[in-house]
Amino acid sequence: MAKGVREAVTAWRFNFGPAVGIEDDPAGYLNISAGTLYEEQSGYGFESGSLVYEKQRIGGDEVTITNVANHVIQRQTNVSAQLRSGFCIPLKASFIVDAADGTYQVLLIAGDELAETITRVNAGEGRLMLPTIRTLPGQWAEVRFSVVVRGGKLRLSFSGPAPRINALEITLANQTMTVFLAGDSTVTDQPESGYPYCGWGQLLPAQFKHDVAVDNHAQSGRSSRSFINEGRLDGIVDHMKPEDFLFIQFGHNDEKPDPERGTEPFTTYKEYLKKYIDAAREAKARPVLVTPVHRRYFADDGTLTDTHGNYIVAVRELAEEEGVPLIDLAERSRLLFEQAGVEGSKDGFMWVLPGEFVNFPAGVEDNTHFQERGARRLAAQVAEAIRELQLQPLQMYLR
Repeated sequence: MAKGVREAVTAWRFNFGPAVGIEDDPAGYLNISAGTLYEEQSGYGFESGSLVYEKQRIGGDEVTITNVANHVIQRQTNVSAQLRSGFCIPLKASFIVDAADGTYQVLLIAGDELAETITRVNAGEGRLMLPTIRTLPGQWAEVRFSVVVRGGKLRLSFSGPAPRINALEITLANQTMTVFLAGDSTVTDQPESGYPYCGWGQLLPAQFKHDVAVDNHAQSGRSSRSFINEGRLDGIVDHMKPEDFLFIQFGHNDEKPDPERGTEPFTTYKEYLKKYIDAAREAKARPVLVTPVHRRYFADDGTLTDTHGNYIVAVRELAEEEGVPLIDLAERSRLLFEQAGVEGSKDGFMWVLPGEFVNFPAGVEDNTHFQERGARRLAAQVAEAIRELQLQPLQMYLR
């Protein structure tokens, strides 16, 4: 291997907590303390600016501490006990690993012998990977999820009122079934700088077990036309495997008058949507059409006003014509928003008060885009639709 060229790594094992003088890391685990910052040379560590503490719990017969010539040696009955005895507390922290693009399976161990823990795990810019992890004192959770890496770095962010990381195992798993998402700002992974602004696609990973990875290619401002013309569908096809899924939701920007994005419901809109269906089928993957989620506009009688009109009709028609499963998120969101009501539905949209969120100091009133709680409800609706449609094997991989 040439000098300065790092050998490709496809698996990592990290043991979090204080270094306690162990000569050899347990079972090949690398020790990560609160002060282990990311460096290019090592290729892993906490992102600069992370707020992390560390603790070592010693108790029972699992751990024996012996001081020999001023060196602390830790002896434990097994690796599992050793991993659980120490941990990091990532109050607001991101852990980075240099990893080649692909899909990885992650095993996280989180818990504490003496305290209740609550841990939240995101990837990238804010993809929610798991439901909130909660453990009681003396309990440890071992949870798995699959994550897609693009750009050569896996970034896992941890938070919560009492978060823990005891250990991480990361393994390349490119054979994992993938759900690709093509869509607009209502679907995309919104950047952390825009929190609580959130697309439903970035909360969809938490709906699945580790058997499924979600690869969200949706981008703000795109229509069925511009997404293809920018080469974004080609980018999906480049990674697609047989038996993967492609979820397709456009409409908001197809309704715009500009020629680079605008389409007509029963002609060009359908024609462009069919290109996604054909691309998925050529790759032996499975397309799923999704009707565009509604905006928050109410009539005087409290019913939701349909701003999409024939675009919703066109998707429904195309699904029937092509024999493609349809997730009618328009209808599902209509029922959801009407049930919440004129005032209650504001909690799901980007209706925020001045000073409520640091990224929007002047506040905002937005009837199109969602904040996190609204996006979470829509992701749950997509999962429920998968159950009702009995989309296999996705249905059996839902949490």
